[in-house]
Amino acid sequence: MAAALSATAVMLPRLSIMAIRCSGLPQLPARSFSTTIKQLSVTRRSSMFQIKASEGTSPVDANELFDDLKEKWDALENKPTVIVYGGGAVVAIWLFSIFISAVNSVPLLPKILELVGLGYTGWFVYRYLLFKSSRRELATDIESIKKKFTGTE
Repeated sequence: MAAALSATAVMLPRLSIMAIRCSGLPQLPARSFSTTIKQLSVTRRSSMFQIKASEGTSPVDANELFDDLKEKWDALENKPTVIVYGGGAVVAIWLFSIFISAVNSVPLLPKILELVGLGYTGWFVYRYLLFKSSRRELATDIESIKKKFTGTE
């Protein structure tokens, strides 16, 4: 894989020079690809690191997990309802992904939506996170929503 990446790094300057010469733009200086090679060596080094779990954690047993799921499935009374809801959720996610890809293909709409999101994030930070009293208000709102959701209210 490293040979393929280095071959790509060698071929990229030639392709970019050919593209510049073919276009009507003035010739630009060739780019240095030393940063790409440095990033490649960093990724090689990071792949050498190994993460070891601490001795206090126990591994998850697959059989235990499947037995637990089977017990929960057997305890359900309305299995067809759960299947219909699960299938509906899969279809809804599929339709939502189609909608998102259609919105993303409209030329300016994704950038406009990014600006709307950035504006809303700024408003939220100003409204709820900037001042101590508003942070307390947000915390009480979150706690009341938790209570409503869990049914303890």
